[in-house]
Amino acid sequence: MNLTYREDKAAEVAALFLKMAGGKMSKIKLIKLLYIVERESLIKRRRPVIFDRYVSMDRGPVMSKTLNIINGDQRETSGPWDEAISPPDTGHIVGIKNPPGTDNLSDAEEKLIEEVFKRYDKTNPWKLCDETHFFPEWKDPDGSSIPITYKDILSGAGKTPDEIASILDELNNIAQMDKAMEQ
Repeated sequence: MNLTYREDKAAEVAALFLKMAGGKMSKIKLIKLLYIVERESLIKRRRPVIFDRYVSMDRGPVMSKTLNIINGDQRETSGPWDEAISPPDTGHIVGIKNPPGTDNLSDAEEKLIEEVFKRYDKTNPWKLCDETHFFPEWKDPDGSSIPITYKDILSGAGKTPDEIASILDELNNIAQMDKAMEQ
């Protein structure tokens, strides 16, 4: 299933988190909050917000493409993230450069982002990392990374095989529409 990664939405979600935090936060906390929103959206709304790839890493589950962008991995062109969010400083703090607005986010997505922020606002970034180790889909990669699938997240959340099949079917339809629109 090839769903189109939404960097524009990743930037909007990150900017909302940063705005609620007063304009800046640690990179690791932002990474974890983004993953939690993505995970909870999949479980509650049957679809992620950003459509990233997920992996288990030593410090817990993360969104792979978004992590690469935050880390400044080489890209041919800059994108919405680069326009909106500052690179981490020497203290691993990121901030808002140019708020992108929320045009691409639904009201339900914005509400979920606010709920996640309120739940974890006062949580220390390293404690948040530790908490994500208890997500059923996370597996200790022993210094490497292990892919996390939608099925891993959904089954870990207690969805039945029929519910999982239905959600994966819906996501497959979205992927097919994405592919058709690219042509």
